[in-house]
Amino acid sequence: MDVLVIGGGPAGSGTALRLSRLGHRVALIDRDHFPRDKPCSEYMSPETVRQLDALGVLDAIDQAGGAPLDGTRVVGPCGSALVGRFANAGGTPFRATGIGLKRTILDATLLHAARDAGAQVYEGMTARELSRDGAGAICGMRGTDAHGEPFAISARVVVGADGIGSMVARRAGLHRRGRLRRVAFVAHVAGVEGLSSTTELHVGRNGYVGINALGGGVANVAVVVPAEIAAAARGDATGFFWKQLENFPAVRDRVDATLALSAARGLRASHEANTGGPSLRSGRGNLVRPVLVTGPFDAMSRRSTIDGALLVGDAADFFDPFTGEGICSALRGAALAADALDEALQCSGPITAHRLRGYRAARRRAFLGKWIVERMIGYGMLAPALFDRAIERLDRRGMADTLIGVTGHFVSPWRVINPGYLARMVW
Repeated sequence: MDVLVIGGGPAGSGTALRLSRLGHRVALIDRDHFPRDKPCSEYMSPETVRQLDALGVLDAIDQAGGAPLDGTRVVGPCGSALVGRFANAGGTPFRATGIGLKRTILDATLLHAARDAGAQVYEGMTARELSRDGAGAICGMRGTDAHGEPFAISARVVVGADGIGSMVARRAGLHRRGRLRRVAFVAHVAGVEGLSSTTELHVGRNGYVGINALGGGVANVAVVVPAEIAAAARGDATGFFWKQLENFPAVRDRVDATLALSAARGLRASHEANTGGPSLRSGRGNLVRPVLVTGPFDAMSRRSTIDGALLVGDAADFFDPFTGEGICSALRGAALAADALDEALQCSGPITAHRLRGYRAARRRAFLGKWIVERMIGYGMLAPALFDRAIERLDRRGMADTLIGVTGHFVSPWRVINPGYLARMVW
């Protein structure tokens, strides 16, 4: 086998699809069976749509019934708000809207395309260890199938596309954690009041809530909190999710639509009169999928390559889901990985880290600005008053569209990473 891809999400499937179309022998394994759910914001900007079009799957995605997304609204800890629209951001958006779409649909579509392109896809297979050759270079993996039976695959190069807690990154000694460790509790909720084509981010003093439409009257609602607060979930992700929403009253009352309706009908008062206690949260019946948990975030590998292996997507880096660009970064990273691997595979001999140095350089060029902007926003939330002040000025001075275009990956990040923009944002 030329390439073994571990992980069947957008990064892994995108890499396998591109390399298979280039004529390479590719195997892809994933421990799950598809379609499968993933805790994710399920948000795709216009630049993500461009990547899907380049992979030839956009028609299938458009037909799947997702929700068009036209921009983002951010509400600060003290009540300031901004709205940025893709169509007004400048740059070169592929089209004026992004897409909100369930990962069950997106991931299965990409995996099917990779299989159709010639990749050998193995579902229900868990990679447990990396294999190494006599020189210590990675040359495959060992694992177990769905029945616990051992199996092994050898390849000239292994692609780690296995997410934040990447086994490949850990076994290769590349994995590291940052300081800003947040955890997301993600639900699918029907009947959210006031749901629109604009993604929402509500920032509090200890985390934030994201809301975006997925189509069919269902919304993705994510509560993101520091890891030390998330520890209180203690195995009850659903109860913790609703408890944390209490810190965002305006969001809670919209998400818990059944409770709001009960209150309007006087049922809440009736319940309190009969029981002497507060109303039951009957609105929790609006959950149409169990609450899923992911994190802690702020993980970046020490290097994205090692002799015999390469990391892509969240396995290489994932800071925080606030900007919603995980899927875009995964697909863009897959394109960079495929280009580097195609060149390296043209020559005989081992695929060394030196031979893959072009991938590291391409990632820096593509993502350096993104990394800086993500950290500006992520650490900025630790100072609520300053963060709220910045939101107010961005909106009042007509600068919000540019920022949303930057976080959407189709406006250069250097439009906001400069003294002039930063000064106007704060003073």
